[in-house]
Amino acid sequence: MKYTKLGHSDLNVSRICMGCMGFGDAQNGQHSWTLDEAHSREIIKRGLELGVNFFDTAIAYQSGTSEQYVGRALRDFAKRDDVVVATKFLPRTNEEIAEGISGQEHIRRMLDKSLQNLGMDHVDLYIYHMWDHQTPLYDIMEGLNNAVKAGKTRYIGISNCFAWQLCKANALAEKEGFAKFVSIQGHYNLIFREEEREMAPYCWEENIAMTPYSALAGGRLSKHPGETSKRLREDSYARLKYDGAHDQDAPILARVAELADRRGVSMTEVSLAWLLTKVTAPVVGATKLHHIEGAAKAVDLKLTAEECAYLEELYTPHSLVGVMAQNTASAAKNSHVWSTGNQKI
Repeated sequence: MKYTKLGHSDLNVSRICMGCMGFGDAQNGQHSWTLDEAHSREIIKRGLELGVNFFDTAIAYQSGTSEQYVGRALRDFAKRDDVVVATKFLPRTNEEIAEGISGQEHIRRMLDKSLQNLGMDHVDLYIYHMWDHQTPLYDIMEGLNNAVKAGKTRYIGISNCFAWQLCKANALAEKEGFAKFVSIQGHYNLIFREEEREMAPYCWEENIAMTPYSALAGGRLSKHPGETSKRLREDSYARLKYDGAHDQDAPILARVAELADRRGVSMTEVSLAWLLTKVTAPVVGATKLHHIEGAAKAVDLKLTAEECAYLEELYTPHSLVGVMAQNTASAAKNSHVWSTGNQKI
């Protein structure tokens, strides 16, 4: 395993981040393909053996049971100071808004619940899961800064936002003396490269770490044509993100398979080796041992410039999908609560 700094933080993270959305009680979540605790622990332990020290979960994953599984496993298999733990919080609910619960209070409650689930007194990275268009940005940034000052998180990150939103948030944080976002977890892989338009150049300029999710496109970048899996069949959200672009993605997937066969490695290794030339640490979900083993191998696979160009050549622009499409729609609907400084406009 290789390691690197997470943006301008002092967190030393493995080049592979284990995505823990696949862990948790399926009865307490929306995903039928998630693993029970025994199998989750097996994969977490194997990841640690392979040198993975970066783990990403969220309070939304299986109603907090992913956090619980991860917390118990890391307590049993690792020293707290040897791992980097990230979790995420969702926007305020309509019920919270109706009750007058502020953005600051919402963040405090969410983080306290996550720490309880994890059995930890702090996380290393607390991530704003998706943009809250019904809450002034000042309230979000002050709430996150309060969490840093209280020692409940060392750093803050953001997920599912546009470059202008990240820029606006960090500019406000700098103006007010608040903690700034050190990482962005966006949707980025070999068949969805829209982050290269504005987000990637901005992050490079500002030394903000990119830790993209869906690194293997819900398994599509790891399967030869005709291969399938339980997740490919049952993950309705991944189908929403990728099925509409099947025809334009198929030639790229064919090139991944061709290059993998030529190099004598897996498609997982090729796909992640390419992504590792672009980002700090992709978030790689694992529901089988070979998933994390293949991801770890990718760190040592070096693609030539010609091979990278061959993989990239056939890409064509994609429409926004999933959470980012919702972000656009919500921005238009709730533009009246956008904020500059601490003023609503």
